[in-house]
Amino acid sequence: MKRALALVLVVASSVAWAASSPAPIDRQALVERHNPKLSAVDPWAPLSVGNGQFCFTADVTGLQTFPGHYGSKGIALETQARWSWHEDPNPNGYQLSDANRDYTAHGQTVGYPTIIDTPAATWLRTNPHVWPLGQLGLRRGDGSLLALEDINNVDQKLDMWKGVLTSRYTIDGQQVTVMTAVSPSQDTLAVRISSPLLANGKLLVRLALPRGYDMSVKYNPPLDWSSPESHTTRVTVQNPHTLALEHVRDAARYSAVLYSGAGMVVTTPEPHAFHIAPAKGATLDFTLSYAPGRIGKTADTAAVLAQSAAHWQTFWRSGAAIDFSGSIDPRAAELERRVVLSQYLTAIQFGGDFPPQESGLTTTTWYGKNHTEMIWWHTAHFALWGRPQYLENALRWYQKTLPVARQIAESRGLKGARWPKMTSPQGRESPGGNPLIVWNQPHVIHLAELLYRSAPTPQTLERYREMVFSTADAMASMLHWDGQRYVLGPPLWIAQEIYDQSTSMNPGYELSYWATGLALAQQWRARLGLPPDADWEKKRLQLSALPQKDGKYVALESMPDTWDNAASRHDHPSFLMSLGQLPGAGVDRAVMRRTLDAVLSQWDFETKIWGWDYPMIAMTAARLDAPQQAVDVLLKADGPNNSYTAAGHNPNTDLPVYLPGNSSLLAAVAMMAGGWDGAPSRPAPGFPQDGRWVVRAEGFQPLP
Repeated sequence: MKRALALVLVVASSVAWAASSPAPIDRQALVERHNPKLSAVDPWAPLSVGNGQFCFTADVTGLQTFPGHYGSKGIALETQARWSWHEDPNPNGYQLSDANRDYTAHGQTVGYPTIIDTPAATWLRTNPHVWPLGQLGLRRGDGSLLALEDINNVDQKLDMWKGVLTSRYTIDGQQVTVMTAVSPSQDTLAVRISSPLLANGKLLVRLALPRGYDMSVKYNPPLDWSSPESHTTRVTVQNPHTLALEHVRDAARYSAVLYSGAGMVVTTPEPHAFHIAPAKGATLDFTLSYAPGRIGKTADTAAVLAQSAAHWQTFWRSGAAIDFSGSIDPRAAELERRVVLSQYLTAIQFGGDFPPQESGLTTTTWYGKNHTEMIWWHTAHFALWGRPQYLENALRWYQKTLPVARQIAESRGLKGARWPKMTSPQGRESPGGNPLIVWNQPHVIHLAELLYRSAPTPQTLERYREMVFSTADAMASMLHWDGQRYVLGPPLWIAQEIYDQSTSMNPGYELSYWATGLALAQQWRARLGLPPDADWEKKRLQLSALPQKDGKYVALESMPDTWDNAASRHDHPSFLMSLGQLPGAGVDRAVMRRTLDAVLSQWDFETKIWGWDYPMIAMTAARLDAPQQAVDVLLKADGPNNSYTAAGHNPNTDLPVYLPGNSSLLAAVAMMAGGWDGAPSRPAPGFPQDGRWVVRAEGFQPLP
């Protein structure tokens, strides 16, 4: 959708506006000044190329030559596609109900699959799981491994303006240049290698197809190279230009096609492995394509490089942009770097037809499954940055699995659609505490509203009305009348995941989200010419007040110990989201002001805090018209899990790649630059006006 660009210029504490509109941001210069550049091996900064559904992560060689070093010392080297899944056989016929535990509350007994320590629960939790694609690296001409010490004179750059990774270095004193890129329209990797070592047979490429992952490891599992007899790799076509493969394990399969227009020599040193060398000369050009089914005609390397450049230039010229050059705050350049890199990283990993895992397509966590409570933080920024198509991709999965969500609701005595939390592409929930999390439920209503703001048309309303209304029906039926007001829970697991799930009731953030979600659903009914839903309205208006104690908000009503018990001041300070991510239904701003100050001065950031908490807190500060606090917490230097690598990743404890940090950063910056409903009428209202920040922003959509 074409949209007028809103241009914002913050020059100093007294904001000066030129008579004519400010010049547009030089987007190419903005992007290129933050292109990652490496001059040495950095296992925390592998660089990736991808198209949103398919991603290839490379080491300093431009391929995946040193997986052991990167995987053990930093971030693993993997090739993933969001469509690639495997499921172990289920001879015992395990069903989700086999993991049920009964919970009794409000006169009802309901079974939730929260058992995790039985064979059934283990199988259900680990299946299906993401299935990695081939690993592609350099070897010496005799097939032996290269050593890190063999790589010298490193000069590696990721050109984000073109989506091309160029890696230059020497081996044995000979120059090697590797270019890698991914097609925007096919799951195809293009590789161009130039070196005298190729011409004299002293360098080759090895493609190896792993069995899968070691699924006994929940976070960052290593690739599984064991039991070669348990999977098959069949060559279906082999000639001087094409090698076509079919890889099969149990009922899972995918195709791979290696194509070289100039010709190549392929040998098979062992099962599931292939060595590739040029037919002649010092250059090896090839493309490697993957698909769950048959692969048709594949492009050559030159075509993919050109397609990648065209795609990325279109991407960067679309939507919003923000430029901090000219700021005198010493942190401004680092914030700009994080913002640019985060746009790239989310675009190459969040465009698939199934919402992302928290490590995207770079590494694997939680068996590759999607955690739906993170979908707002993963994808809301796309709408705010004027690239709603990425959010639309995610919501298509929700529309597809709406029947599953309705079955879940029915099994728990609810109306409408109850969304699963940790889920497979088919929508099947995973056992554990997950089914008791509720803050995932209103997300789809809020996200649909962001899409409506991007395209306020009858078509948008019709596209998402069923999803919105079914979600609201379930939300309303999850509330219980206690004789005086409607309450939420028990049982439930609040966003601050430290409280007893069987007794938790009325968490502040979730109550505010219920009020917001039901109000938005009513707005959708009005836009469609429908009368208000009486049940939604009655429950919204008689919902419990947000819990507070001693003039500050607390996590939940049933255990209001947030400010009395130091052990309750870690993990997400989720009650801040009621006025931050959300517009503040039920919030007293003075109480929230005291609560924010208490979080900033008393919260235990060391025990457990996550990368997305910093931007979330910043959003609350911005809504409270405290822009200096917003910037300070966003860039909090002494906070754990708030650093960003040379590649732009936000490592968190046990999680080398944690993309909610990147996504939430983009949401917070969009809000701080583009504003929100009721924001102060000044440019970039979430940034300080003290003369230290120069903020040029264009194309942002305000947050509700």
